[in-house]
Amino acid sequence: MGVVRDLWEFLTTGSNWSGSNGIWARTWAHAWISLVSVLIASAIAVPAAVMLAHRRLLPVVSVAMVNIGRSVPSFAIVALVLPFSIRYGFGLGFWPTAVALVALAVPPIYTNTYAGIAGTSPQLVEAATGIGMTGRELLVRVELPVALPLILTGLRISVVQVIATATLGALVGYQCLGSYILEGLAQPTRARDRLIGGAALVTAMAVMAEFALGRLEPRLLPWSRRLR
Repeated sequence: MGVVRDLWEFLTTGSNWSGSNGIWARTWAHAWISLVSVLIASAIAVPAAVMLAHRRLLPVVSVAMVNIGRSVPSFAIVALVLPFSIRYGFGLGFWPTAVALVALAVPPIYTNTYAGIAGTSPQLVEAATGIGMTGRELLVRVELPVALPLILTGLRISVVQVIATATLGALVGYQCLGSYILEGLAQPTRARDRLIGGAALVTAMAVMAEFALGRLEPRLLPWSRRLR
């Protein structure tokens, strides 16, 4: 019950919601860096995966290369990028964290996109080619619609991972929901409500993002809904 009481106290204290370091500001900052990172990762991963998978090129090598982002700890990437960000005027916080989040988000988006495109039934491809479809028409009208469910799944995985990992930004001066967790750890006896509140807010954001994308998917895939 102590945990619930601390969380309730944190959420019902009016001063916690206002100001540049309040819940609203930090929630927006957390959502913003997550959105930017996923968009950049999608812009990198989707075109590359579509191009290679359409031609059935480098199925093992390319997936192994992008999975390096999973094997390198995100905090290590933040630490490596931070000196360069400071040196070249990008500052603390946002961009070092965003680079690490992009590296984390690229693998599931790329892998699922590649698998979706390359996994299109050979019979379907042969039939489309037989009726005179060009390579571009085959990609746009056959392979991409078939691959879209897997692409969206990769996007959902990335979004949840990025939201959870964006808390690392607090370690390099980025004011996000992770800042509450850091403050709570720094003062465990006096700020347990901030630790619990920050963790609860991050969890809530990840769950809501997963739910929202899950509700959006049937609207983007009307044909799959009709099949079900």
